[in-house]
Amino acid sequence: MHVQDLLQLDSLDLTLLWGDDPLLTREVSGVTATDLEDPARFLQPGELVLSGLVWWTPEDGRTKVDRFVSALHSAGATALLAGEETHGTVPDVLVESCRERGIVLVAVPAQTSFRAITEAVYLRQWGDLSRRPTAHHALPENVRTELAGLLAEDAAPDTLLDRAFAHLGGPPCYLVTATGRVIARTPAAPYLSARQAAQELTAASGTALRIDGESGPYDGWQLYLRGAADAPPRVLHEIAEVMAQYRHRAELRQAAERRAADELIALTEAGPADGAALEAALHACGLPATGPYRVVVAASGDDEGEQAVGALAEALRHSPGEPFAVGRLPGGQAVAVVHARPEAEDGIPLGEPWPSVHACRPRTPLHAGVSGPVTAAGGLNSALDQARYALAAARAGAPDSARVTSVEDLSTLGALLAGVPADVRTAFSSRVLGPLARAGSTSHRMLLETLEVFLAHHGSWARTAETLHLHVNTVHYRIQRIETLTGRDLSRLDHKLDLRAALLCR
Repeated sequence: MHVQDLLQLDSLDLTLLWGDDPLLTREVSGVTATDLEDPARFLQPGELVLSGLVWWTPEDGRTKVDRFVSALHSAGATALLAGEETHGTVPDVLVESCRERGIVLVAVPAQTSFRAITEAVYLRQWGDLSRRPTAHHALPENVRTELAGLLAEDAAPDTLLDRAFAHLGGPPCYLVTATGRVIARTPAAPYLSARQAAQELTAASGTALRIDGESGPYDGWQLYLRGAADAPPRVLHEIAEVMAQYRHRAELRQAAERRAADELIALTEAGPADGAALEAALHACGLPATGPYRVVVAASGDDEGEQAVGALAEALRHSPGEPFAVGRLPGGQAVAVVHARPEAEDGIPLGEPWPSVHACRPRTPLHAGVSGPVTAAGGLNSALDQARYALAAARAGAPDSARVTSVEDLSTLGALLAGVPADVRTAFSSRVLGPLARAGSTSHRMLLETLEVFLAHHGSWARTAETLHLHVNTVHYRIQRIETLTGRDLSRLDHKLDLRAALLCR
């Protein structure tokens, strides 16, 4: 199959933005949907790349576009099919970058789903296979029939993988997400931790094939074989299509679960709710009527919506023993209600998969706040407030990277203050420190340094003098000046705490 074959399908309504005839007749090996800024490690030569362009904004300019298109070029992609829904049209900078790097660019209108394109590609490929000589590798008819029956019976993914590879001798094969979470594996495949699987995918030591689905940057699926030649490529593509059909069924279930989760989370935010309504919402989400529960709030960069929902859901799926419901508040925040195990004193092990989830979009900050446990559904609203505060602390502690903060982590004054809104911290610091807050003169900066050292040494005059290489009388003089300017008495514990908090809030 070639790119020009897709352009001839009226049902898809695709528009060629750039591409000359030799490029339009290149063989298409498969399809990958991605919104990673640098998807090179997940691409195979000859693939069509589908992207909704959510990784780019007009403020990003040309640099990010060139990085994305260069990744496609280095991976040997056949063409880029760019969705118009996100920006209303395909940006001109993308057209220019594709022209310079020789990547065919096709516009996908908002009414055409990526799934429809993928199905068109694989249906054409299956038709091509059926017309090839029997000497060509292809999935045997009896195996196709068996797999179709298993799909109709809603078989587990482990069973599908086992039967799909049985006629090849059952080589070790995994169905994994971009974060290394193993969804399924064949009987011959040894256990892999998420970290091991993610490392092997990154190293590209075996064979990996993208599974089509309505995935965001955090939850892409791949068929992964540790051996580079454990199965013929054509057979692998057919098995990948079977797993794509399984995923489509799973996504339909998840869509229904998402609607129920949104209703539960809306009730959670509304405050003390009718007990029967809350219990019904928990039941609709598959959660027990009694706790303990924890609430998690997540944010991905400046976007607190769908991308954060995807990141949070993927991270929580790494702990299958803890059922959860994840969705969005009407205001846009990504929120999850988790039924935590009573014996789990350390809370939800969200920090373990978080770095792997963040690695899917390493240039985008990713933060989460986790509440303490609440024993009854009536406490979910207060847990939501806790989680929001913990999220603010996580953002303050690592604004440009990734962090998970639980309310249990707020065990110091500095950690507690980190969750206070920045404008409130600034106002408090300015009010308490008075003229020192402006530190506009050398003398004021000197007094601030003395105050910090004095408080760090628990009010010891001698140790402060030693640290600053001053005479003790000089330290006494400076502290008196600080007390005069701030109106605080540094012999009083409460005033020391006020000034310490003000320094932390700067």
